[in-house]
Amino acid sequence: MIGTGLEQVLFTQPVPDTTERQLGVLIRWAKGSKQVVAQELGVSLRTVQRWTARRPAARTRPSVRHLALIEARVRARWQPLVRARRRAVAEQRGLVVHTRARFGFSAGARSSDDPRHRLLTSIVPGEVARELFSAWEAGAPDGQHTAILARALGHVYFRQAGQRAHALKAEFTEIDFIEFGLA
Repeated sequence: MIGTGLEQVLFTQPVPDTTERQLGVLIRWAKGSKQVVAQELGVSLRTVQRWTARRPAARTRPSVRHLALIEARVRARWQPLVRARRRAVAEQRGLVVHTRARFGFSAGARSSDDPRHRLLTSIVPGEVARELFSAWEAGAPDGQHTAILARALGHVYFRQAGQRAHALKAEFTEIDFIEFGLA
């Protein structure tokens, strides 16, 4: 969920979601050459021609392995300049995080800081954005992203940017939704 949100903040247009559109993009990037696309995917020209046949009855679907490869190639090359520019802005200015999740820390009964579902919109600094993007690129699980965000949001929300409760460790679980934006 967090990785998807980070990806959405980097792109101005969504990555093509169907195999047909993804193949169309690959062919367009190869300047119309299905042979180049076939070499890039490690299949024969005839296979790419069957995948992109005009008549639906003549069209075949790529295997699961090829579907993953096609999607990975498109995602890797989708809007590289936009992605680099938006990432630089996020790492410089920070990210706006808008979420509804169970957020708090273990406190006494009936304490206002006890974990409960909270709707929270906050700006996290650029260092946190840099750490999130690095973890996302490394293929880290959502648990690591959640830990990074818990630390950052706890610092901003509970500790008021270091003004109080210095040893507090916030919990951030049961995420209903999370959205990111550029600060």
